[in-house]
Amino acid sequence: NCQEVHSVNARMAQALTRRQQQSPVVRNVGDIFLEFVGQFTPFIKYGANQLFGKFEFEKEKSSNPAFARFVEETERLKESRKLELNGYLTKPTTRLARYPLFLESVVKFASDDNPDKHDVPLAIARIRETLSRVNEESGKAENHYNLMNLNAQLKWGAIPHMDLKLTEEARQLIFKSNLKKAPTSEAADVSAYLFDHAVLLVRVKTVNKREEMKVYRKPIPLELLQIKEMDVVFPRGVGGMVKRPSSSMIPSVVGRATPGVGRGGGGGEQQGWPITFKGLGKGGYELTLYCVSPIQREKWMEHIQTQKEKLSERHKIFSMSKLCEGFFTQTVRINCCQPIDGGRKLVIGTDFGVFVSERKPKDSGSKPRKLLEAKFVTQLEVLEQHQILIVLSDKAVYTYPLEALDPEESPNAPSKKGKRICHANYINAGMCNGQTLLCCVKSSSLSSTVKVFEPMDRTSAGKKKSGFAKMLASGQEVLRPYKEFYIPMESNSIHFLRSKLCVGGAKGFEIVSLETLETQSLLDQADTSLDFVSRRSEASVKPIYIERNTSEFLLCYNDFSFYVNKNGWRARGDWKILWEGRPEAFATWGEKYILAFEPEFIEVRGSESGGLVCILTLRGVRFLHQSTREILFAYEDENGEDVIASLDFWGRS
Repeated sequence: NCQEVHSVNARMAQALTRRQQQSPVVRNVGDIFLEFVGQFTPFIKYGANQLFGKFEFEKEKSSNPAFARFVEETERLKESRKLELNGYLTKPTTRLARYPLFLESVVKFASDDNPDKHDVPLAIARIRETLSRVNEESGKAENHYNLMNLNAQLKWGAIPHMDLKLTEEARQLIFKSNLKKAPTSEAADVSAYLFDHAVLLVRVKTVNKREEMKVYRKPIPLELLQIKEMDVVFPRGVGGMVKRPSSSMIPSVVGRATPGVGRGGGGGEQQGWPITFKGLGKGGYELTLYCVSPIQREKWMEHIQTQKEKLSERHKIFSMSKLCEGFFTQTVRINCCQPIDGGRKLVIGTDFGVFVSERKPKDSGSKPRKLLEAKFVTQLEVLEQHQILIVLSDKAVYTYPLEALDPEESPNAPSKKGKRICHANYINAGMCNGQTLLCCVKSSSLSSTVKVFEPMDRTSAGKKKSGFAKMLASGQEVLRPYKEFYIPMESNSIHFLRSKLCVGGAKGFEIVSLETLETQSLLDQADTSLDFVSRRSEASVKPIYIERNTSEFLLCYNDFSFYVNKNGWRARGDWKILWEGRPEAFATWGEKYILAFEPEFIEVRGSESGGLVCILTLRGVRFLHQSTREILFAYEDENGEDVIASLDFWGRS
């Protein structure tokens, strides 16, 4: 836009010339500057693109011999005053910067009754505002230009290419420095870049007398980045965030203080000042590099922590609250949990029994109480309508009356003695064809046997000491066999559809009709767009979760998720999620979000686009339960104790 800059400059020059022609001694100029300073907007655009202009100038000069000759001849001319032609590209913005200096001298010598005493300070202030905007836009342009150059120079080699989106307008380089591979290394030959969304490690190598920027390790998204020494450098955490795993995406740091590498840098050059980058998820790794000084390491920590907090605030789309903490330890771990009594109580399964906890205890000192003696409890199901509690304990399925969870019941009461109905590796209760059913699955490496039970009394009101409760207490059967079938594959999950069951296993998702017990694959092998599933080995692909919406099925595996229609053909075109981690469980929040749970983090994706929304980084994550109201999960706090937390998106979606 050099013509726009020239136009406003020409008009202002004409106004100044007319003023000078009116009188040999010019009384004031402030009014002229006030008139034109509002038209200085073209300088902002020019300043922002100045760097790109220089780049194009040098590029043309190096590739076009005729242009190179023109530049050389022009620079030799007397009018060039021995200046490089490229230098004239900066003249408009440098001239603008000189105006305040010139005008300050004018106002200094102006008499008190001169209009410049009032006009010139106003003009200086407005020019400086324009200069600030020029500098701001120039800084953004320089950042964008440098990132474009970096993106073009990166060589990935054996490391899989990853689109870092460095050319996006909003992308920012937060911090950059060189790090050493060993504390005793003389040269800091690893260039580390901290962007607003990721960390990139690069090594600069000279090949055929040209520098090449080779990606040193797979870039780590900030949501998946942990720094082991964070609590060494900032023992209390930056803003108290480091020690709080519940604070959105800020990770709990597991590093321990190492002698000689404290914040003050007392270790010196022998031990160095390490910074250990840990990337979570698939392809994650741990790499220790060394800063050249304790100050450099502190800057890295500050910038990383600040950027994580900004990212956390920007992506805080959920509410999270702790429901139970400070009781379950490293010895007694939470394996499973089911809410009862409208969510007011939590039934918790552990290796040492079944506990009940109040969601909002009246007494602040109230702790979970152990109400059932059962070993290795891995799953719980509650049929509240029928007042039945089902416990999977040491691979055996037991039924209890719900009154067994009454704290007033004697430990020796008949209700405390469960009735074993079968052996199973896993269970699931749900609705199918309008019936409440319990599926118990015994799986081996080659086959799975599924036993389906239904409650004998579907209309029990569940009153205390009802006839139904007496049946339970007296040891009578309360679940009767409904169906039994066999599938020739190892299975790991079973799900309830509207009128059929779906079993997930080594061969994928299999649909089972409860009427005929016929089995067929959910995916239609005739659809070649599903080859990415069939090409994978059975050992590497694990079907975990299925969810039906209006007309499609969401299928979630440990590596990816996608949609199919009711005929088993791919739906939504190329829509597919490649999970950052290796999820062990999934949950959905309506048709808005998909959540994947793996031991080190929870990944939240948008159902519509499949794009990453945010990552909640915690330790020892275990999915527990989902409903339309909330999602329950457990994790380990900084003391290694288990916490049950509730996650919801009410009012934030």
